Amino acid sequence: MSINPIKRLLIANRGEIAVRIIRAAQKLGIETVAVYSETDANAQHVKLADIAVCIGPAPAQQSYLSIENVLNAMSASGANAVHPGYGFLSENADFASAIADAGYIFVGPSAEVIRKMGDKRAARHIAADAGVPVVPGYDGDDTDDAILLEHANRIGTPLMIKATAGGGGRGLRRIDEMNEFHEALMSARREAGAAFGNSAVMLERMIESARHVEVQILADNHGNVLHLFERDCSAQRRHQKVIEEAPCSTISEQTRQGLLDAAVSLAKSVGYTGAGTVEFLVDEAGAFYFLEMNTRLQVEHPVTEMITGIDLVEAQLTVAEGKKLPFRQSDIAITGHAVEARLYAEDPSDGFLPQTGTLGIFDLGETATGEAKVCANARRDCGVVEGDIVSPFYDPMLAKLIAFGDTRESAVDRLSALIRESCIAGVTTNKAYLNQILCSEEFRSGKTRTHSLDSAEPGPKMPARTQAMLAAALLEADALKTCPMPSLAAWRTNADAHDRFILEAQGQRYTVDVLPERTANGWDITVALDDETKQTVCIEGNTYRLVGKKQRFAHYRHHTHHCFDIGDHHIAVQDVTHAAATTNNKDGNGLLKAPMDGQVVAIAVENGAVVKAGDLVCVIEAMKMEHHIRADISGTISGIEIKVGDQVKSRAPIGIITSDTSTSAKESS
Repeated sequence: MSINPIKRLLIANRGEIAVRIIRAAQKLGIETVAVYSETDANAQHVKLADIAVCIGPAPAQQSYLSIENVLNAMSASGANAVHPGYGFLSENADFASAIADAGYIFVGPSAEVIRKMGDKRAARHIAADAGVPVVPGYDGDDTDDAILLEHANRIGTPLMIKATAGGGGRGLRRIDEMNEFHEALMSARREAGAAFGNSAVMLERMIESARHVEVQILADNHGNVLHLFERDCSAQRRHQKVIEEAPCSTISEQTRQGLLDAAVSLAKSVGYTGAGTVEFLVDEAGAFYFLEMNTRLQVEHPVTEMITGIDLVEAQLTVAEGKKLPFRQSDIAITGHAVEARLYAEDPSDGFLPQTGTLGIFDLGETATGEAKVCANARRDCGVVEGDIVSPFYDPMLAKLIAFGDTRESAVDRLSALIRESCIAGVTTNKAYLNQILCSEEFRSGKTRTHSLDSAEPGPKMPARTQAMLAAALLEADALKTCPMPSLAAWRTNADAHDRFILEAQGQRYTVDVLPERTANGWDITVALDDETKQTVCIEGNTYRLVGKKQRFAHYRHHTHHCFDIGDHHIAVQDVTHAAATTNNKDGNGLLKAPMDGQVVAIAVENGAVVKAGDLVCVIEAMKMEHHIRADISGTISGIEIKVGDQVKSRAPIGIITSDTSTSAKESS
């Protein structure tokens, strides 16, 4: 095969993976082209690339998922190659084919291989033909509702409904009771159709107490197919990976070799080239079953890079140019252990709802470079910096935090410290939840399985009254940095100088009186809530001590809204001290509101319908995930003015449920 150098590389993606690819290309002296949607005009990948081209409005279907728009950007920018990253068009065979037909280099396998392995039904058949064990299930062409239900009853529960296209946990539903089947099937088809343009599904038996172990593959166009060992991705919530590590510490050498051999055999059988991943489920006895093949770079690729010293993006570019891989299987060895955590803009204490807003503070300990540091102790792959806006249109991942150690224990300890030392304010994140997992006995002892996090509750949210008291103390401390004595209010009692705050936390208002006292190193600030609860908060610089525990805090202010990152908690309050008093308006009691910014994708009821508590009212899609809005009380629904396709803002009214008791009371009066 002749060598075809990549001179200018277009990255058909955004966020941290676009930044990661740009860094690798620039290291090799390759010019880079960023594509961006209108809402991403100031994104980091746009600023880092040599050239940037706008490819459409914010919705992904009109920008990052538009093959025509990306091809136009290729022509306009003069790029001769494209790297798809992961997500979006990375596993779209039509895209790979269009790129090749236009005479450009596609950094990845051929369109034919993507099409074969991207369809989970076809991939199962190919794996079985290659002698790789597959999960028992139904992968026939007839997917009529009645046929699927018949096979579901044959397979039994627990059961998985799985979209045949795509991945990332979308279009995937678990069934524990057959009465859940119809709604889950409709939801899986709808989500798959929206995410991948293909609503076809298949059925698989749920392998209980399974580990999710995947093998990294690299192959060139000269017949070399290599593995870079395995990763353990069992720590996942609702089929979304949360923490990944390499190597897998809970399998035998016999199982490891079986996995590696099976992955290489499968890659050879389909003529695979480039970087790819073969995913397996491993049961407690060490038996393994083929799950799927991802024909692209994985989100968790850094842990493999850390333990092997091989830059996977550089290897992808080398293969795409037609060159041989510069190493053999015997050159690849495992050194140490690496662990990665995915940092998301989401609120674990509120059902992991995606969060939007401005990253007022985004400090991960040092400037993130996105570069792979072989055997370095820590790495931070980021797609955002302080001041960036997190929008509702795309995946809410902010960064990946990766730690390396000589042992698994040291790597986990280092990652835990990295997370604890970070400060993020302005947007709620899952960082405390990540650390909760890393510190848990289950994870530490290697007992985490694919279902473990589904039943593990995130740490409790700090009570609203405690939030208000602590926020008042921190606000007072902030004022005292510039004022020798408090001056935010002028309320006095018993000749002591106090400040009074009226703060709104979690929809509730609290009046907090504050009395500061200077100490040798800072301030002791006593807060009193409604004259019944008192607490002294010791504040020194950017740390505070409460109930003997010292923690670092960061404060971000946006008008009257204040956000605090205080280690294990994210506090968000509004200072309404000088605002006119208004009646609290809480969610609940039949007042249904959108939990986040998003798009209405389904409406299950009409005005006038009688619903029971728990009935589905509508479905809102945000950041590529579906969120079901259900009736919180039983009664008659009214006030539904939304329609499918509408964009709704967070806390926008969805509908009103008038309870049966309310109706009866009105009639009797």
